Amino acid sequence: MRFRLAAHYPYLIAGGLLVAAIGVAQAPAHAADAGFVAKIANFAFAPPTITVHAGGAVTWTNADDDPHTVYADNGAFKSQALDTGDSFTQTFANPGVYSYHCSLHPYMVGKVVVQR
Repeated sequence: MRFRLAAHYPYLIAGGLLVAAIGVAQAPAHAADAGFVAKIANFAFAPPTITVHAGGAVTWTNADDDPHTVYADNGAFKSQALDTGDSFTQTFANPGVYSYHCSLHPYMVGKVVVQR
């Protein structure tokens, strides 16, 4: 019996596509290393505590109908008022704990823990 490579092309192509798809499926793990996405919803920051590595960024997106801000307790960063669907991104260069709140709704609090 003779092996015919041409007859196996569809299987080779399908296998190659599967390997490529697996590689693409793993790509978001690298994207997650680039930053953290948080939500502002139901008048709360979710999650309330975020941990990132130094140099990492956090993006907050407002999912509420009311405007909110992301304002560091020590004034190190602050967003403009974020309307529904608006986002704010802050990069954290130095390790430490950064507490923040919504300046429009001070009971809304959160913190970012930045590790080395």
